[in-house]
Amino acid sequence: MIEQLAESPVDFLYQQVTERFEQLITTGVLKTGDKLPSLRALTQEQGISLSTAFRAYCELEAKGFIEARIKSGYYVRYAPRSGAPTQPTPKPWTDPALVSVDDMIMQVYQNLSEKDIVQLSVAAPALELLPEGKLNKAMAEAVRTHAASCLNYEVIQGNQRLRTQIARYAVASGITVTEEDVVTTHGCMDALVLCLRAVTSPGDTVAIDSPTYFGIFSALQSLGLKALEIPHHPTTGLDLDYLENALQTVRLAACLFVPTFSNPTGTCLPDADKKRLVELLAEHRVPLIEDDIYGELYFGRQRPRTCKSFDQRGLVLLCSSVSKSLAPGYRVGWCLPGQYLAKVVQLKRMTTVSSTAPTQAAIGLFFENGRYDLHLRHLRKALHTQCLRYTQAIAEYFPPEIKVTQPQGGYALWVQMPPTINAYTLFRAALREKIGLAPGQIFSMDGRFKHHFRLCFGAPYTQSIDASLRTLGQLIREPMEPPTAE
Repeated sequence: MIEQLAESPVDFLYQQVTERFEQLITTGVLKTGDKLPSLRALTQEQGISLSTAFRAYCELEAKGFIEARIKSGYYVRYAPRSGAPTQPTPKPWTDPALVSVDDMIMQVYQNLSEKDIVQLSVAAPALELLPEGKLNKAMAEAVRTHAASCLNYEVIQGNQRLRTQIARYAVASGITVTEEDVVTTHGCMDALVLCLRAVTSPGDTVAIDSPTYFGIFSALQSLGLKALEIPHHPTTGLDLDYLENALQTVRLAACLFVPTFSNPTGTCLPDADKKRLVELLAEHRVPLIEDDIYGELYFGRQRPRTCKSFDQRGLVLLCSSVSKSLAPGYRVGWCLPGQYLAKVVQLKRMTTVSSTAPTQAAIGLFFENGRYDLHLRHLRKALHTQCLRYTQAIAEYFPPEIKVTQPQGGYALWVQMPPTINAYTLFRAALREKIGLAPGQIFSMDGRFKHHFRLCFGAPYTQSIDASLRTLGQLIREPMEPPTAE
């Protein structure tokens, strides 16, 4: 039976009040220290019940926007950072670089399994945010009801129930496809590699975001591809003018971008720019591989459109998975390869033959029963609250010259420090304090983001997180020895 997701009128009212105050606070109309209307005054002003007003204030307090003072009332607490991180001057686009994987990445992620380290470097949900019990039930039911108990091979394109559900969910991002347009994969990275192999040959040049997820460098390197880094501003997103100029000089075999809640900046390219990007690449007949792994993790009321939704020629190959939203360990991903469908299916047949039957069947059933919608609703709310709590802690504990992004989805905050502080040095100092973070150098091939780091808010805000952020602030303020490696 499909779970009902409709909101009650009371839910809608309290959300309206909450969003109104969020906007007033974040835009500076209401400033830190300003007193808010009393609960009784708010009920009269908004024409709502006392319980609705109280619920709205509780929500604002949980997100870190306001604080309650005993016998005094509610006051604005949120103090956003002024200014966003800047983009370092990019290298000339006439000189594509061979991709190399730095040893620094291994150093950053070799301690992921250590229990005593507070991991602020992982762009993934904490386990307590995932519906473990419901997933276990879906897995058991999927195996029990499957014709062969999931023991046989799936068809090459993947589990049909799952592909049908993926096509249904694609409608929310503006895409109209059927299950025949979908190919399932072992996670999003597998989808990206399949799509890269479908549209490139060794020695080709692929345009990527800068900064971007370092795993993309590894994928390009493994395929013998060159990378051209296109500046990605933490506020405005991908520099389309820079890309347009590059297309006049450099022969690009493909582009691989993360337009929605890019990792590590969290930037979402506006719909108008997504449309311009698709049209620009279509004019030059350059395929676009769209990594949409964070697309469902939006904080607003509506899912952002995908570049794929503007595609008229089948040149956009969209890739995604449930690794960031539901079940990282299940390794269930997919792609919508457009006109390259036959090539991607052929490559999948030559490499993996088919996808894992039990996990695909379980996720397909989880989608079909409406549980994914309900889970995403709770996850988005939790991530938005965590994002605000982490941001508020940065405002309280870090030096005033620190700049930080204000993402509207995803998992990452992109932090810029003064030019005197090296992010790799901070990483080493933080690790000695049992804190893990990701220095900015690993998000570019040439280490240009030396004064930035990625801080992820996938874990609920706890006393341990608070203490770690306070310690990070102290480390940034204190003189540190120069790095021993770059």
